[in-house]
Amino acid sequence: MKNQQTLTQEAIALLKNLIETPSLSSEEQQTAALIEQWFIQNEIPFKRENNNIWAFNKTFDSSKPTLLLNSHHDTVRPNQAYTKDPYKAIVEDGKLYGLGSNDAGGCLVSLMATFVYFYEKENLPYNIVIVASAEEESSGKDGLNSVLKHLPELSCAVIGEPTLMQLAIAEKGLLVLDIKVKGTPSHAAHQNDDSAIYKTLPIIEWFKNYSFDKISEQLGPVKMTVTQINAGKQHNVVPSDCDLVVDIRVNDCYNNKEILETVKANVDAEVTPRSMHLNASSIPVEHGLVQAGIALGRTTYGSPTLSDQSVLTCQSLKMGPGDTLRSHSADEFIYLNEIEEGIDLYIKILGDFLKQ
Repeated sequence: MKNQQTLTQEAIALLKNLIETPSLSSEEQQTAALIEQWFIQNEIPFKRENNNIWAFNKTFDSSKPTLLLNSHHDTVRPNQAYTKDPYKAIVEDGKLYGLGSNDAGGCLVSLMATFVYFYEKENLPYNIVIVASAEEESSGKDGLNSVLKHLPELSCAVIGEPTLMQLAIAEKGLLVLDIKVKGTPSHAAHQNDDSAIYKTLPIIEWFKNYSFDKISEQLGPVKMTVTQINAGKQHNVVPSDCDLVVDIRVNDCYNNKEILETVKANVDAEVTPRSMHLNASSIPVEHGLVQAGIALGRTTYGSPTLSDQSVLTCQSLKMGPGDTLRSHSADEFIYLNEIEEGIDLYIKILGDFLKQ
């Protein structure tokens, strides 16, 4: 079995190759091939569907519960303010620069190294499955959500996202609504008491002022924000409708269906959700994964950013090397020692959890 130092060196080498291989959401074929090669070199059987790759530990036993390790290999488009080549892995002052280095390449290769560490271990109380997934950044239909049907029922999961290796034990969900307010079109010179634009004003006020009762200890309240408005095409015509887009960040006290029902009950307009599957997620502080992290000095918090946790129904912990504040930024980077620390902490936390 490879030692931890060797696994760390190989993980960093893989990350450099991933950075230099474009992998925009839905265009991850080449990075998927690199990940396949990693498993081949480590003599680990794997499966692939679209650009998702997954593998099970060597001693998989269908009678045991299953732990998921997951992170993604797709990226957003490079920030326009880049001063370095986003597709060149550059090491300076202990930092590895490049698109996807922090979000979430460092997490992915750290989890892959951790999976290899545990791959051949016998008598584990949990099966371990790792999924290197696609389309996370775009919440696409061919990402982690499309792989779940091929996996056994999941007991719990570790999702690799940059958290400075702290423990994100809750994550807000996302519900985006298209609102169409209908009125009566007319010439602007005529009296019109059914203007779609004026009918929209109290709806905007409702979204601004309404408060959901349940406040999460980790995530705080549900937050609703009107982010787009569109109506009318010329100055002398009252339009027939006014369109809004509303961004709703859902805490773990509600599911998206409950939020949608509340909106529809209070808003006199057509309300259409863009999707319903990006729910909030959480894991109890008492869970063994969390307790193992706390025992190693990790702190817990609630995350406002979305990840592939949103498509899972099992309890899940978000944790990984890197800093979320660097994600999607210009000249994105991760410290090399963050990857080393990430692999070490992943192995220690999972090791403690699997001893319980």
